Amino acid sequence: MGDLSRNDTTSIMHLPDDCLTTIFHALESRIDRESFGLTCHRWLHVQDFNRRSLQFECSFTVLSLALHRKSFDVHTFHLHRLLRRFQHLESLSLCGCRELNDSGLTRLLSYGSNLRKLNLDCCLQITDYGLSLVASGCPSLMTVSLYRCLNVTDKGLETLASACLSMKSVNLSYCPQISDKGLKALTQCCHQLQAINISNCEGISGVGFEGCSKTLAYVVAESCKLKPEGVMGIVSGGGIEYLDVSCLSWSVLGDPLPGLGFASRLKILNFRMCRTVSDSSIVAIAKGCPLLEEWNLALCHGVRISGWQAIGLHCHNLKRMHVNRCRNLGDSGLQALRDGCKSLSILYLNGCSRLTPIALELFKSHRPDVCIKEIEVMVMKPCWEFW
Repeated sequence: MGDLSRNDTTSIMHLPDDCLTTIFHALESRIDRESFGLTCHRWLHVQDFNRRSLQFECSFTVLSLALHRKSFDVHTFHLHRLLRRFQHLESLSLCGCRELNDSGLTRLLSYGSNLRKLNLDCCLQITDYGLSLVASGCPSLMTVSLYRCLNVTDKGLETLASACLSMKSVNLSYCPQISDKGLKALTQCCHQLQAINISNCEGISGVGFEGCSKTLAYVVAESCKLKPEGVMGIVSGGGIEYLDVSCLSWSVLGDPLPGLGFASRLKILNFRMCRTVSDSSIVAIAKGCPLLEEWNLALCHGVRISGWQAIGLHCHNLKRMHVNRCRNLGDSGLQALRDGCKSLSILYLNGCSRLTPIALELFKSHRPDVCIKEIEVMVMKPCWEFW
């Protein structure tokens, strides 16, 4: 009986792969998951088979990268080997891989079918051909970031949009060769598009948004040269909830923003450093955007008494407001906000030279429910995963 007992002894090493997979997914600690594959080659294979994300140390987003360590750059050889090893990736970040060229993406033709997220930020050698490889190999792609991909043009974006029809979020910021033509390909082909960043894209006026899907809810257009018809294009889908047009470039056509008054679902609006925004835009938005909860008007020197009064009169759901360094916010304007914005809970205020101490004290005594913060918020972000 003793011999039989020894012969029938089993251990965790005898578990089938599906059981090991269940154990692997039950590990909550990243360290435990990484240690799983150190047990033996079979366990390493299970770990590799179940890896869903990959991010290289050269990626700018790796927070644990010590400043004194010299990061390596990823070449075609490295990427090809890793894609063969991890064949079921859903998320791949190549952010900062400056030496990676188009040929490095060829393995995506074989192993990119499950990929949902791809980050190519600052991949300076990737061109339209590289995007065509992504388009062919990653038909299920839903999120792509092309920040500072200087050699990507409208042609590459058109190829990507026509193949990846489930695309939901795209980052095109600082892509100098992208114009409204490429933007239009995205908005017309990708009917599930929810978020797009076109910040510092000098070739985009916004007209490429015309006819966009109602799913488009998040647009970042910092330091852009939007035209009035471009602003109308942004709101044409009817679903916009978050809009950042901070540092809007001055236009000979005048203030392009009155069209935002049609964005009836808008909740967060960033006008920071839109110095030429006029009262006509403020009035149109205050009347037409009843769901607005946060509005950044810091350094908007063109807003005067009629604008402040319109906000107080119509913005009943406004909870957070930024009026830092507004030259033309005086005592009467502050009173309009005090008496009108009943839902206001936070007011970011400093550097408003026309406000008197008496007006501030009156505001505090009448609205003890409002917290006045003497800080200036540089970046406003909603609850959205955007690389």
